[in-house]
Amino acid sequence: MFSSVWNFVKRHKRKFIVTGAVVGGVYFLSKYAQSKIRELQEKEATEYIAQARRQFHFESNQRTCNMTVVSMLPPLREAIINQLNSESLTAILKTRPANKVDIWEDLKIMSFTRTIVAVYSTCMLVVLLRVQLNIIGGYLYLDNSVGKPPASPQATAEVQQQYLSSIQHLLGDGLTQLITVVKKSVQNFLDGVSLKQSLSLLELEQQLSWIRAEVEAGSERQLSWYMMADDENALADQACGLTENDVLTVRLLNETRDMLDSPNFSVVLNACLQRGFSRLLDNLAEFFRSSLDDSTSSCSPDSLFVVSLPLAKIIPIVNGQINTICSETPGHFVQDLLMNDHVKEFAAIVYESFSNPQELQK
Repeated sequence: MFSSVWNFVKRHKRKFIVTGAVVGGVYFLSKYAQSKIRELQEKEATEYIAQARRQFHFESNQRTCNMTVVSMLPPLREAIINQLNSESLTAILKTRPANKVDIWEDLKIMSFTRTIVAVYSTCMLVVLLRVQLNIIGGYLYLDNSVGKPPASPQATAEVQQQYLSSIQHLLGDGLTQLITVVKKSVQNFLDGVSLKQSLSLLELEQQLSWIRAEVEAGSERQLSWYMMADDENALADQACGLTENDVLTVRLLNETRDMLDSPNFSVVLNACLQRGFSRLLDNLAEFFRSSLDDSTSSCSPDSLFVVSLPLAKIIPIVNGQINTICSETPGHFVQDLLMNDHVKEFAAIVYESFSNPQELQK
C-alpha cells in the first residue's frame, strides 16, 4: 500500500510542488496582508488620537483666548480713560462755568474720540491676542507632543512672558498714537457741527463712516502698527548678547508681525471693525428708539431712522459707550467679536501653521 502511495506521489510530484508553493504563498501573503492591515489600522488610530488631541488642545486654547481678552478689557478701558478723561469735563460743567460752550465743544470731540478709539482698540485686542495665543499654543503643542524627539522647548515660561508682554504696546504708545489720529479725524468732521444741530441715526452713521475712512485710509501707518511696535529695537538688540530665550522671543515677534501684515489678517480685522461699529450703532439706536412717542412708533418700523436728537443730547450717550464696549462682564459687543466666523477661521489657520512641524518649516 505504501509503495502504491509512493508511486502516486512520484507520478504527481510536480503537481504537489506547485500546489505546495501556491498554498505556502497564499499563507505567507495572507500573513503579510494581515500585518500591513494591522500597521495601517495602528497608524490610523495613532493619527486619529493625535488629531483628536490637537483638536482638544486647540479648543482649550480658544477658551483661554476668550478669557484673556475679557481680562484685558478693564486695563484697556482704564488706559483710554486716562488719556481721554471726559469725566473731568462733565464735572466742570456741573459747576456752571462761564465758558461752558467751550467745554461742551471739548467734550464733544473727546467723547466721540474715546468711543471710536474703544471700538478700534477692542477689535485690535481681540485679533492680536487670537494671533499671539494661537502661535504660542502651536509651539506648546509641539513641545508636548508624544514621541517628539528630545530638544529644547520653543515656548518656555520666560519666552511666553516676554512675548505676551508685547501687548503693552497696544495699551501704551500704540494707543496714544491711535488717539491722536482718531481725534484729528473727529475734529475734521465734527468741529463745525453745532451742539444744537439735530442728527438722525443715519446721519450719525455717516459721520462715523467718514471718520473711519480717514483713520484707515488717510493714516500714514497701517492699523497693525498700533498693535505692535516697530522691530527696529529688536533688530538692534540682536547685535548685543542675547540669551536663547531672547532669540526665541524675537523670532515669535517677527512671526507675529508677518501674520499682522498678511492679507488674511486685514480681512479679519476689517470684519471685526464692521461688526464693532455696527454693534455701536445698535447701542445708540436704543436711545433714539426711546425718544419715539407712541404715535410715531406705530407708523412704521422705519420710523427710527427719521428720529433726530440734538448733538448736545447725543454726546453723553456716546460718551458712556466705553463702559459697554470695554466691560469686564462680556456683553454683546465683545461676544460678537469673539464669535465672529472670520476670527475663528483665522485662529484655526494660525494654530495649524504653528502646531504642524511641516507647516512650520515652510
